[in-house]
Amino acid sequence: MSKTPFDELIKGDTPVLVDFYADWCGPCKQQAPLLKQLADRMGEKLKIIKIDIDRSRAAATQYQIQSVPTLILFHKGRIVWRKSGVQPLHTLENLVKQAM
Repeated sequence: MSKTPFDELIKGDTPVLVDFYADWCGPCKQQAPLLKQLADRMGEKLKIIKIDIDRSRAAATQYQIQSVPTLILFHKGRIVWRKSGVQPLHTLENLVKQAM
């Protein structure tokens, strides 16, 4: 895990997919292997960050997370996509390619 502050990370040229999740969340557990596959396919073209809403309440509040999982794709500091619920791999892959 890098020590780069979150705000700096999301302002970079590399798209950043943030997974707001909770350990107790069943759908979050379904999403996790899909994100792993996405990371394997995208390599250095995408950063994926997981934020536990129970440990990072400030971040959950800042981004108004109402349900988990909620995925937010940032590119150059802007939110380019946001969705709650389990997202299929092909959907995520297409979104990242569009953001690049």
